[in-house]
Amino acid sequence: MKFLIGLIVGLLVLPAAGYLYLSMGMAPVATSAPPLPMERYLTHKALNARIDREAPSGVTLAATEANFVAGVKVYKENCAVCHGLPGQEKQPIAKGMFPPPPQLFTGHGVTDDPAGETYWKVKNGIRLTGMPGFTGSLSEEQMWQVSIMLAQADKLPAAALAALKP
Repeated sequence: MKFLIGLIVGLLVLPAAGYLYLSMGMAPVATSAPPLPMERYLTHKALNARIDREAPSGVTLAATEANFVAGVKVYKENCAVCHGLPGQEKQPIAKGMFPPPPQLFTGHGVTDDPAGETYWKVKNGIRLTGMPGFTGSLSEEQMWQVSIMLAQADKLPAAALAALKP
């Protein structure tokens, strides 16, 4: 009986403590604040599971020079302000974001990600990161163009590289 009462009290105390923590303004919500314990782990776990379940496995658009150049145009108009351009300093908007948006032409980038994964992110966005979903703003073809361009960002043809220059 004592165990059951302890269990019930425990189940009530934890949500109440969480509610008080949030409602009293103690949770770090500013972009300059450090992340909550396990925040990165839990959000990445959920995101990766969703992408694994929903991302297209095949690419519906050919990896042609014309599609790469079109993808660069989409990227420069919609993505570069947060994700940067090759050889350029991070934009002020990207410096103030949490989590910081990956600079897609510097370091790790997304060239090791399947185009379908990038397409899912472009199409749906990522909640609580500042990454918008572009469904309704870009066509399916434009979302695929930018996705295949980013998947090949480390080996783009000369015309696409020229289009990336400011």
